[in-house]
Amino acid sequence: MRYTKLGNADLTVSRVCLGCMGFGDPARGQHTWTLDEEHSRAIIRQALEAGINFFDTAIAYQSGTSEQYLGRALRDFARRDDVVVATKFLPRTNEEISAGVSGQEHIRRMLDRSLQNLGMDHVDLYIYHMWDYQTPLFDIMDGLNEAVKAGKARHIGISNCYAYQLAQANALAEKEGFAKFVSVQGHYNLIFREEEREMARLCHADNIAMTPYSALAGGRLSRHPGETSKRLEEDGYARLKYDQTRQQDEAIIRRVAELADAHGTTMTAVALAWLMTRVTAPVVGATKPHHIAGMAAAVELQLTPEECAYLEAPYVPHALVGVMAQNTAASAQSAHVWSVGEQTI
Repeated sequence: MRYTKLGNADLTVSRVCLGCMGFGDPARGQHTWTLDEEHSRAIIRQALEAGINFFDTAIAYQSGTSEQYLGRALRDFARRDDVVVATKFLPRTNEEISAGVSGQEHIRRMLDRSLQNLGMDHVDLYIYHMWDYQTPLFDIMDGLNEAVKAGKARHIGISNCYAYQLAQANALAEKEGFAKFVSVQGHYNLIFREEEREMARLCHADNIAMTPYSALAGGRLSRHPGETSKRLEEDGYARLKYDQTRQQDEAIIRRVAELADAHGTTMTAVALAWLMTRVTAPVVGATKPHHIAGMAAAVELQLTPEECAYLEAPYVPHALVGVMAQNTAASAQSAHVWSVGEQTI
């Protein structure tokens, strides 16, 4: 395993991060394919044995049971100081807003619940899961800064945002003396490269770590076109993100398979090796032992610039999908309200 610094943070992380969305009680979440605790523990233990020290979960994953499974496994299989644990919090609910719960109080409550789920007194990285258009940015950054000052979070990160939002947030943090975001977790892989337009440039300029999710496009980059799996069949959210561009993406997937054959390795290793030329540590889910082996192999695989260019050449622009499509709609609504307000002043 290879390791690197997480942007401007004093954290050393493995070049791949184990994403834990696939762990948790399926009866308590929106996914039917997640692993129970026994099988989750086996995957986490195998990841640790492979040298992976970076783990990403969220309070939203199976109603907190992903956090619970991860926390118990790490207590049994690792020393706390040897692992880097990230979790994420959701925006305020409408009920909280109606009850007058501030952004600061919301963050305190969410983080305390996550720490209870994890059985830990702090997380290494606390991530703003998606932009909250109903809460002032100052309240979010102030609440996150209080979490850092209290020692409950060592650093903060952000997910599912635009480059301008990340720049705006860190500018406010610098102005107020708050903790800044040290990482961003966005949607980025060989068949969805829209983060390269602005986000990647901002992160390069400011040394912000990119830790993208959906690194294998819900398994599409690890299988030949036409191959299927339980997750591919049952993960409706991934189908929403990728089915509409299936034909144009197949050209890239076939090239991944071609290079995998040439290197005598897996498609997983090729797709992740390409991504690691662009980012700090992709977040990769695993629900079977061979998934961990593929992640470890990717770290050792060195693609040439010519091979990377060959993989990239068929790409065509994609529309924003998933959470970022929702973000776009919310952003447009927010801009409309602001615009109307300006006209009436």
